[in-house]
Amino acid sequence: MTPFTGVDVHTPGENRASGESDQDPRVWSREEVGEARPVQIVAADEGEHSFSLQEAALERLLLQEHLEGLHVVVVSVAGAFRKGKSFLLDFMLRYMYRQSSTSWMGGEDEPLTGFTWRGGCERETTGILAWSDVFVVERPDGGRVALLLMDTQGAFDSQSTVRDCATLFALSTMTSSVQVYNLSQNVQEDDLQHLQLFTEYGRLAMEEVSEKPFQTLMFLIRDWSYPYEHPYGLEGGRSFLEKRLQVSVGAPLKRNQHEELQNVRKHIHSCFSSIGCFLLPHPGLRVATHPQFDGRLRDINEEFKKELENLIPTLLSPENLVEKEIGGSKVTCRDLLHYFKAYMKIYQGEELPHPKSMLQATAEANNLAAVAGAKDLYTKSMEQVCGGDKPYISPAELERRHAELRLASVRHFRSVKKMGSEDFCRRYQEQLEAELGEAYASFSKHNDGKNIFHAARTPATLLALILLLYVVSMVTGFLGVGSVAALCNLVMGAALTALCVWAYVKYSGEFREVGGVIDQVAETLWEQVLSKLLEVVRSRVLGGGRVSAPRPRLASNNNVKKKN
Repeated sequence: MTPFTGVDVHTPGENRASGESDQDPRVWSREEVGEARPVQIVAADEGEHSFSLQEAALERLLLQEHLEGLHVVVVSVAGAFRKGKSFLLDFMLRYMYRQSSTSWMGGEDEPLTGFTWRGGCERETTGILAWSDVFVVERPDGGRVALLLMDTQGAFDSQSTVRDCATLFALSTMTSSVQVYNLSQNVQEDDLQHLQLFTEYGRLAMEEVSEKPFQTLMFLIRDWSYPYEHPYGLEGGRSFLEKRLQVSVGAPLKRNQHEELQNVRKHIHSCFSSIGCFLLPHPGLRVATHPQFDGRLRDINEEFKKELENLIPTLLSPENLVEKEIGGSKVTCRDLLHYFKAYMKIYQGEELPHPKSMLQATAEANNLAAVAGAKDLYTKSMEQVCGGDKPYISPAELERRHAELRLASVRHFRSVKKMGSEDFCRRYQEQLEAELGEAYASFSKHNDGKNIFHAARTPATLLALILLLYVVSMVTGFLGVGSVAALCNLVMGAALTALCVWAYVKYSGEFREVGGVIDQVAETLWEQVLSKLLEVVRSRVLGGGRVSAPRPRLASNNNVKKKN
């Protein structure tokens, strides 16, 4: 591997093997000096299922003096795990280091090095890696751009949640100008659905969403087995993808295409400015099965090497490079650093909804539909009991009917066939019960409004208060306590004003907040003052009746005295 000296800049004619050592003044630590290598820029915390930006490493890559003011090109490879993403990126590295030579693919016995890769069924890459050399490429028009190569953690391994996969795919798509979507053998419907989910998750995180938020998407179909239908390469990929992403409108072959399938395709077209496809043959049996395979060209199928020689320049030749743009403006290396920080902050927060597996999303929708159906049953039944056109019903009877209908509603919910475990469904049953409680409170208030005595409580309270204050004012005035009489007259005037305002609110429907305050004050007066006074008066009256009852006993005592 070419030596790494701390200055990650190469023009097309430069070769690190020549021994040039353009030292950057900001020297890397001793452990970091040496060969060019993959650098972790987004690290994965497997225990917490979260990701963190390695800011120091990313700053070393993007804030070098040689890159100052240069627009950036970011090529990222993403897709399912163990499908050869890192293997492909290493051929990209060979091209970037050797594109000035006649045969950039190297010798037949030269091992493939760069991003770490291996055979087997367990994942190799975690998080997002970038190559430590940021290449400087001269465009045909004389301009210079910086090229960053990124490798992403494979999706759908046994240790990653759907949110993990969506976050990494979305982040790499948002920060790259070319996203290579690495697939095996074919483009299946679930591949498109996952792409729809991941890109939508990325679109949600972008503050300013343009008409097409992302740039170039390249479907790379590995191990293509149908060259007799669509030949290998870019042209075969174009005709294949055109057919696969076709929407039924004006497409006789897909006249019966379901609306769900149409929406997936429309979404993908709406997200990317440019979409391409490249069909790549199988690299050979030895590549797939030999444990000691180390990337030597002599072990790779000739047809694969031929198509690979066409694929890499299609992505990386100076005339084909796509500069990174966000919101219609080209992005520099420094800008890219800021965008990485901003996007990571969003994904580390809780603002975005959590993507879910297809089973979980379906189970949630299924249970929510059952909750809605059960609540609708309860609401319609309660409308028959105490709806707007029904007369007032006693609170005790209303509560009894509520208990019956609540039980019937829960029974209906449990009878509906639902996806999800018992514990999962129980959460939605609890949600239903809480919503039924809120609905009952609403029905109860509506029923109370039909009670003429309840409706007249406020004016009755205010009138009683006015009468009481009038009596107290008269008595205290007669006794010569003028200050108390004046205070009673003042409060009586305020109560009379409140009564007039309340009547106007009920008549006109305006100033409802003021009417609500008057109702609350009147209710407080009734509960804390007047009702207690009435209770005292009633107890005195009843108590007086009890005192007069024993009088016959006095008569009997008198009779005794007369006998004496």
